[in-house]
Amino acid sequence: MKAEIEYENQKFNIDLAQPLDISIPLRGNAQNVNAWYVSHPKIEPHRDGDFVGKVAKGASVNFNDIWFNPHAHGTHTECVGHITEEFYSVNQHLNQYFFLAALITVVPELQDDDWVISKHILEVALKSEIVKALVIRTSPNERTKLTKQYSHSNPPYLLEEAIIFLLEKGVEHLLVDLPSVDKEKDEGALSGHKAFWNYHGTLRKQATITEFIYVPDAIEDGRYILNLQMAPFENDASPSRPVLYKIDG
Repeated sequence: MKAEIEYENQKFNIDLAQPLDISIPLRGNAQNVNAWYVSHPKIEPHRDGDFVGKVAKGASVNFNDIWFNPHAHGTHTECVGHITEEFYSVNQHLNQYFFLAALITVVPELQDDDWVISKHILEVALKSEIVKALVIRTSPNERTKLTKQYSHSNPPYLLEEAIIFLLEKGVEHLLVDLPSVDKEKDEGALSGHKAFWNYHGTLRKQATITEFIYVPDAIEDGRYILNLQMAPFENDASPSRPVLYKIDG
């Protein structure tokens, strides 16, 4: 199914029948990807007295309760409300869903005991390109990212200088295959998040960070149309499903 998308006075042709899903599905067991020291998600039949919401247990429908944390349990999109005392809902501030995006693959470098994404790494990967949405895939890119237990593992992160560079490039929507753009244990500094949302100035309320994506190796680096789908939770973050579409021509 071919479609023509007009984005910022440019027209792009995409095939809606060929979506490239870069989200991680949420499962109700210990094999679900996890971070931030919380237990795994739970998807269980609702129970009320003798009622068990499962057809196999005699109910007329399957009727599950779901417990999860969007930040810890899979692909999610967050807004500045993640770090502010005042409440901001990502559902209220993300009100556009298609973007021209660049996908880049980077290899974090070792600094002291940390693997980091520096400004230099992004300069080399992006060159002169300016995009509103940026998708970062880190290498190595094992499928274990779909089930990895990240707590206490000190995963790679972006240096503050790298985030500031992305702002200079015009990035408003940042997608990463990491549990956070910041260091796991930074004593609450959150320098990357704060720089991205201009925490100490005029807040970038329209800007979003999407974490815990997974981009298979079969998807090549380059420009795509991004459809950033998100569940309508009135919360600082919501589970999301970013989908890429190849641009024809």
